[in-house]
Amino acid sequence: MIFLSHPFFWLSNIQSYWGFHNLSFFVHCDILLIQKLVYAQFYKTKSMKKLLLGIIGATFISIGAFAQTTYSIGDIVDDFTVTDIEGNTQHLYEITASGKHVYIDFFFDTCPPCQATSPIFGDFYDKYGCNGGDVYCIVMNNGTDPDIDVIAYEEEFGGAGHHAPAVSSDGGSGAVTDNFGVTAFPTYILIGPDNKLIEKDIYPIADITTFEATFYDGFTPSPMSCSPASVVEIPNLSDLNLYPNPANTKTSVIFSSKSETTVSISVFNFLGQIVETINTHAMAGENKIDIDLEKYQTGNYIVKVQLEDAIINAKLKVIK
Repeated sequence: MIFLSHPFFWLSNIQSYWGFHNLSFFVHCDILLIQKLVYAQFYKTKSMKKLLLGIIGATFISIGAFAQTTYSIGDIVDDFTVTDIEGNTQHLYEITASGKHVYIDFFFDTCPPCQATSPIFGDFYDKYGCNGGDVYCIVMNNGTDPDIDVIAYEEEFGGAGHHAPAVSSDGGSGAVTDNFGVTAFPTYILIGPDNKLIEKDIYPIADITTFEATFYDGFTPSPMSCSPASVVEIPNLSDLNLYPNPANTKTSVIFSSKSETTVSISVFNFLGQIVETINTHAMAGENKIDIDLEKYQTGNYIVKVQLEDAIINAKLKVIK
């Protein structure tokens, strides 16, 4: 098979597939999983067994059917409880019991169409109230990417506005993806307040109107601004900034605290490994804590600042 013998073949040929629905599904489903396997093997060395099974499963789906989830339209989906990258619990049946329609974006971090459509999903989330209205959005990783990777993905591809709650493998996303039987990425689905599956594959994504086309009589939400109640507040921590960034020998972590407390600053590389942890004291008001980068290598890092239960993450680029 040419895609296996030449794993980067899709890079020069993927555009020729996008215009054809029957072949775009194959790209949407199989080639991206192969790409994930290549990245895993050469860069991230993540779970090979799961990826190989995913490729095999995706191949059978692309040949035999076009279903993006094992649930059928009208099926009652199973409940799930996961924890997003901000530490908040996302309980499906609790959300739907409040009358909300739930849109889920299944993705993995190195998937080009996932990256391309993620800002559109973010704009949709933003336009309809950041989960404060009748629309509720969740970004669900396929189970191969931990918090550190999903945080980086959201920073780079989540769009300029507010970002929907995102769940990584650390938060239980893998079990949800397995339960829904999703093997093609991205897969966007819609679940109604009665926990029945309404849309099993919202694709291809052109713009926000693709999601709006799933509205129906009885479900016609109006655009609304994101209220403070719908955007998760970080009570004791705000205004995180890294300066300089990009940095060479030193960067300063600048943040505001509403009270005097202890602070933990952790730096992760993009493999999710802790490079450095600084435990120190924060004063009420603006704080500035320096990080010595002399021993750091050129690359991208995630800086995680935690004050009590409040957490903010920022991306740092080191250039030598």
